[in-house]
Amino acid sequence: MAELSFPLPDLGEGLIEATILDWLVAEGDQVERNQPMVEVETTKSTLELPSPQAGVVKKTYGAPGEVIKVGDPLVVFEVADDTAGIVGTVPAEGAPKRRVRLSANLDDD
Repeated sequence: MAELSFPLPDLGEGLIEATILDWLVAEGDQVERNQPMVEVETTKSTLELPSPQAGVVKKTYGAPGEVIKVGDPLVVFEVADDTAGIVGTVPAEGAPKRRVRLSANLDDD
């Protein structure tokens, strides 16, 4: 058995934190990938975060009403295989920004 930590992911739009509203799982629960795990609130919306991993919830961080910052631990899973991956990542500070250049073909042929 291996333990995998899952941090609060980047929720987009420059958000840096979220408030825990309600845990939908408890320590010791078996969860499946994409199962709703926790309900959080940001300054822009309320959403349920799905489990990125199948396994047993070993530890949860943050009680309802507590603020968690992006990148801080959210949950630790106990999984059968340490090669199992977690979906999503938290960008490292100072990571280069990706730029997308769009172009349109404006020929009137």
